[in-house]
Amino acid sequence: MTDTDGSNVLFVVLDTVRKDRLSVYDADRDTTPHLADFAEEAAVFEQAVAPAPWTLPVHASMFTGLYPSEHGATQEDPYLEGATTLAESLSAAGYDTACYSSNAWITSYTNLTAGFGDHDNFFQIMPSELLSGPLASLWKTMNDNDTLRGVADRLVQVGNKLHEHLAEGGGGDTKTPQVIDKTIDFVDDSDDFFAFINLMDAHLPYHPPEEYAERFAPGVDSTEVCQNSKEFNCGARDIDDEEWAAIRGLYDAELAHIDDQLNRLFSHLKETGQWEDTTVIVCADHGELHGEHDLYGHEFGIYDPLVNVPLMVKHPDVEPGRDDETTVELVDLYHTVLDAAGATGRGKPLSDARSLLSADYREFADDIGGTDRGDVGFVEYHQPVVELRQLEGKAASAGIDLDEQSRFYSRMGAARTPDAKYIHCTRIPDEAYDVESDPGETADLAGTADEPTHLKEALFAFVDAVDATWPDEADGADGDVLGEMDEDTKDRLQDLGYID
Repeated sequence: MTDTDGSNVLFVVLDTVRKDRLSVYDADRDTTPHLADFAEEAAVFEQAVAPAPWTLPVHASMFTGLYPSEHGATQEDPYLEGATTLAESLSAAGYDTACYSSNAWITSYTNLTAGFGDHDNFFQIMPSELLSGPLASLWKTMNDNDTLRGVADRLVQVGNKLHEHLAEGGGGDTKTPQVIDKTIDFVDDSDDFFAFINLMDAHLPYHPPEEYAERFAPGVDSTEVCQNSKEFNCGARDIDDEEWAAIRGLYDAELAHIDDQLNRLFSHLKETGQWEDTTVIVCADHGELHGEHDLYGHEFGIYDPLVNVPLMVKHPDVEPGRDDETTVELVDLYHTVLDAAGATGRGKPLSDARSLLSADYREFADDIGGTDRGDVGFVEYHQPVVELRQLEGKAASAGIDLDEQSRFYSRMGAARTPDAKYIHCTRIPDEAYDVESDPGETADLAGTADEPTHLKEALFAFVDAVDATWPDEADGADGDVLGEMDEDTKDRLQDLGYID
């Protein structure tokens, strides 16, 4: 038994899921009817903001209550250290804790699974035993050495390269049913639980089960459409309207499969009498771009399809209904979970202003840059070294020279309120949008009389507050990494197909 009077907690992340493709946020879509049913008994937030546009920093923020520049789990140093996680706090409070996922970032080698009593990574390429064993040790050794850090970045690409190979052949079967099975077994064996799951189906490549593909992408061969975002982003591959429609159909099919599997878990909790005593949080860590702003995937931008994410919360202290006014930062979910579990937190302490269960939610004592702190959410996108290297490889193969004064080489940050957004980039002009009247972010207001200068000021005040750095360079230069590498490390990289 726990030493708290809190509820069970089920925390569900729908990896790479856009708001606008869910039935919850668009009643005309039939992609996720079960999630729409869940939303009837939950608070549905329209203005949730992710702290970054990709998995690692977002999960680290949700697990620690810290922004990316504070916890430091970014592409330059891709593992979490020196911060106490939700799982560690809840384990100490007596909760049974488990993390089930098929996302390669949520493993022991990044330290994101710290504190979970049980965790399994159903990664399609590398078994969890490898990711939490020799590869974890190799990864940390390489990242602790400045010279080898570039090769550590390359090591991340092993999974990406193999994933890409399977994508070309239609491989990479969903692991979501296994994640759900494991979660059901865990909650049934627990008196008080914190269960975290990440469902990866909506992440590239899209190869949905046949029954779902027939419904949402009839006649589409998933091995024939573009499944590599880097090929499109560097200009080596064009995608016409018909192919975009096919890609979106496959994506919707993946969402429908997630919806059915999640319903299986929710139904089980109801049938076994656990539902009423369980706080349920459902969100996306980030979204996806399908051609908007001439981008595919979730790199090189922080536009709203990436960072304005779906969020639903079921708890007795959160009134069901749709909230289209309150800015919610995913960083706040750390405090919300602590509050629901009745725990104070062994790391960053519980803040009422950060808990969705509190009457004082988003009631901060100070403003930021002259803007009400409760109204604004912040986004950080550190140096995209891993994606950049892959992009450069695709460009080089196609004989394309990338412009170094472009978004591909930029560090980015944004301040967003329900009605406006300001984006700062290190190598290209800043951007600003009226996201209330222009949700597609098509009319750039930067430098005009309508520019939201208050958000620019808030963004740079935030940068100072989290002690962020804004480098001019983001070229992912490795240096002479192989020259100083020991033979065991070289052998391991060779075994993984990284070097000849």
